[in-house]
Parts: sequence; C-alpha cells; structure tokens
Amino acid sequence: MRMLQSAEFQPRLREGLLEFPVHHVRGGTSTGLVIWEPFAPADPVLREELLRHLMGVPLSGSQPGNRQITGLGRGAPTSNKVFFVDWEATRDGERLVSTLAQLASDHAAIDWSVNCGNLSSALPLWALDVGLVTAAAGESRDISIRNSNTGVISTGRIGRTAEGALVCASIPGVSGEFPSVDLFLHDPVGAKTGQLLPTGQAVEQIDGRAVSCVDVAVPMVITLASDFGKTAHEPLADLQNDQAFMADLRRVWVEAGLRMKLRRRDGELMTADELARSETQPKVCIVGPPQAGGNISVRYFTPQALHASMAVSGGCCLAAAALIPGSVAWQVATGLAAPSGEFADIEVAIENPAGVLATTVVARERDGKLQVSSAAYRRTAQVLLRGHVPLYRASPGLVEALLPLTQR
Repeated sequence: MRMLQSAEFQPRLREGLLEFPVHHVRGGTSTGLVIWEPFAPADPVLREELLRHLMGVPLSGSQPGNRQITGLGRGAPTSNKVFFVDWEATRDGERLVSTLAQLASDHAAIDWSVNCGNLSSALPLWALDVGLVTAAAGESRDISIRNSNTGVISTGRIGRTAEGALVCASIPGVSGEFPSVDLFLHDPVGAKTGQLLPTGQAVEQIDGRAVSCVDVAVPMVITLASDFGKTAHEPLADLQNDQAFMADLRRVWVEAGLRMKLRRRDGELMTADELARSETQPKVCIVGPPQAGGNISVRYFTPQALHASMAVSGGCCLAAAALIPGSVAWQVATGLAAPSGEFADIEVAIENPAGVLATTVVARERDGKLQVSSAAYRRTAQVLLRGHVPLYRASPGLVEALLPLTQR
C-alpha cells in the first residue's frame, strides 16, 4: 500500500497534543478537507468524531445557529465537505479512491450517501501536492478516481505548461485563474438507483407540477420553474426567502424521492421524514428557458440550501436530462443537437447564478432510449492550506486510535 512519506503530511504529537494532517482545498465552487484515509481511525464512530472536531460541528445532537468557529467548516453545505482518499491497484494500473463525508453546521449527523463533483476536482491537485503522482513540464496527467459513496468512476486531467507551471483556467463563480482540472465521469447513469429514469417515466405529475426524476452522477428532481410561478432567473435571496415556495418544493422532492426509492447508506429505503431532512439527496432544481446564450437556465438546491452556482455533478445530470425527449429539461432547453445512433459529444451550456457551466455529454440514441457513456466538465482547484489541526477535545478512544501513527 502506498503511504505518504513526508512527515509534513503525517499525524504528530506536539507538546502532548495530537495534531491531525489535513489539506483545506477548493474544488470548483466548493471547499472542504482532504484526508489521507490510512491515517484516519478505522472505527466509524471515531472517524466521525474526528470529522466533527476538524469541521467545528456539534459533537452530538444539534446546536441551532452554530457558526463552526472551532473548526474549518464554513456554514453552507458547499463548504462542509471532507474527502477521505486512498490508493488502490487495478487491472489497468492504480487509482485514487474517494469517500465523501457531508456535514451540516448545526447538527452532528454526517451523510455518507453522495459524491461531490466540485470538490472531486481538487483531488488531482491534492495528489500532485502530496507526491502520489507527478506531471512533468508540458505533460498532462490523467488520474483515475473511484468514488466509494456512489461507485462512480471519473478521470481527472491536470497538466503543466512547457515552463512547468500548472495549467490554469477561469470558471463562473470563482474570481481569477487557478489550476485547471477536467473531470470526466464514466458510466454515470444510475449512480444511486441503477436507472436513468428511476420511476420509469420521463415526466410525471407531483402535487400538480411537472417533474422529471433522473439519475446521472446524482439522483435529481427536475421541475418547471413556471409551475411554481418562477422563471429560473430569480436572484438567490428571492427564492431562499420565499417560504411558501420552499415548502412547495420540499413536498415535491419528498414525494419524488419516495417514487425513486432512494436509500440510506445501510440500504434501507429512505422515509418521507428522512427525505425532508436530507442535506444531500435528492438534488432538486427548477428550470426555465435560457436568456444569456446558454441552452437552459437553472436554480439548483442541494436540497436544503440554494446553490450559489451549479454543482457539476448536478450539471451533468441536468445536461443529460435535456437530451431525454419529453423530460422537463428537454421541454425548455433550446439549441441542442439531438443524439444520433453513435456516441458523440453534445455540449450543453447551463445558465446559473454565477454564469454558464459548460458540460459535455457523450451520448447516443438506441431503440428510442438515451444512452450516456460519460459526461465531462471543467473546474479549477486550489490548495487553500496544508497543515495540522490540533485536536484539543479528542476523546480517549480517538487518542488511542491515532497515537500509534505518531510513533512510527
């Protein structure tokens, strides 16, 4: 098994206090931590305790209004993510294995059921930073990543210029140019449900509103903005503060989640109450016709909070949905090429509050059904901070689990 050799990236004991190594990173429009999994406790209870210390969430129960001032979390779901990363051998070589923990600011529960496409784009940069992979000047490096939460396989492409600097780009929602990562999702259909259309229908009615339930990279509930009296061009605050709208949307996503037969990590079907409280699934969006040169406009929910731009995994799902005849997304999308009988790249530009998310769906039409082989998007990534977090309140069990790693 590969290990991180540098002491800079290993747990340590300093003046009698355990300190745990982390990378604080940005991927796309999400921020969070990356942890080398072999350094984390194997016991799930202790592993979750470690996460709560690192991110500053309650160690148990709930704490309304918690501002995470004791940790590295940042309140919004998009900044309360942690990736555990390992390395495994495959028949074709080696790849990263990522496991996402999604936290919330005000309670101790941790969701292990989904992936994050945005933060995944930081993993190739992290792998370069810790020395797991290298990229020479003028070289692009493809890094395979298997997400254990969903089973999705992706490839992250990162490269250096002829002078040896990392290739940089800019994306909507992030000011300035930063290291560029192209992320390709392979075989993304049915990531959670095993089906492109988990309910078997391209469009159906829920609570008097047109809904499409689609599972590409993530399970998502796509609804017509006009059915809620909206346009999918509203300022974020107008939607988030519209309590009647949010209540209506919640009823739709709960019923849709039940129809999609979404499951908890233990395999049991989610209840209506669990779906109503879920921080991660199903994803939800309202869509409308474009107004700024894209193909479709969206306002995207995670589902409890409105996303400031558009999650890339959700973007891949929406892009694929726009190619399904009859779906809600297909009804409002404009200017898209129809899939042919052979796999081909179809570009879908998604207007969102931060700009336009450019996606590419590799798809074909076969026997009247859409088939998707991969979907790709471009993100940028940063290492915001690398270092050690002192664990001031670690339980005796957590100390006992981590202490041997400091004595190697």
